[in-house]
Amino acid sequence: MATITKKELVERITDKTKVKRHDVKRVCQELLDQIIIELRRGNRLEFRDFGVFEVKERAARIAQNPKTMEKVEVAAKRAVKFKVGRLMRESVEMGVPQPRVVVSSEAKEPRDTKKARETEAATM
Repeated sequence: MATITKKELVERITDKTKVKRHDVKRVCQELLDQIIIELRRGNRLEFRDFGVFEVKERAARIAQNPKTMEKVEVAAKRAVKFKVGRLMRESVEMGVPQPRVVVSSEAKEPRDTKKARETEAATM
């Protein structure tokens, strides 16, 4: 299993989108910074089909050092929880990345309809 770094992701996005590496790096870093800022504020971030980031409060507790069996107090803290979204879960379970469907803002008419209109306009 390989470890992928932010630098490698930036390179992949640059190659795929043909956007300048510097711009891609800035956008990626700003996205990560904004996620951190919102989590620090206690907000929940939801990315449909990808997953949800949220902060959970963990209560103070008494833990035990398994090596020395000594009791240790653990302070209350806030932790980030990530819940996997449907599309990511299904994709990981199948082991094959699913292609992302890009929907155009303009609806294309079917070829048959377009061809019929061209033929009708030519005969008039």
